[in-house]
Amino acid sequence: MQTLVNDLLVTLAYGAVGVVLMAVGYVLVDVATPGRLNELIWTQRNRNAALLLASNLASVGITVVAAIVASEDDFVLGIVGAASYGILGLVIMAAAFVVLDVATPGKLGQLLVDPEPHPAVWVSAVVHLATGAIIAAAIS
Repeated sequence: MQTLVNDLLVTLAYGAVGVVLMAVGYVLVDVATPGRLNELIWTQRNRNAALLLASNLASVGITVVAAIVASEDDFVLGIVGAASYGILGLVIMAAAFVVLDVATPGKLGQLLVDPEPHPAVWVSAVVHLATGAIIAAAIS
């Protein structure tokens, strides 16, 4: 019974770190997009903003999962790794967003709030997912 309780507490701790990192990711996407992300996605049903946010959250999840797996049952290493790599991943995703914005015509933030689906948003979403995958591979 003690093992079950211990495993549940460890899972709760990892879940909390993951949720906090996803909340930070949400804020970063909100800052990168003109207007309020909450309004864009839930009220205006903007697919561009939703796709970018979803890719960001998935990338954070990929990074946290890799940190947990790499911890080899060392709880402290796993929690510190998940938080550290998660923050690093968010910083790298933000930097990649800025680089992509500078390297392409127009303002990527403006494309994200366009009510019409735009292919550039798919490119940005893949950059987020690729960033998560790269960090996950670096962790292992």
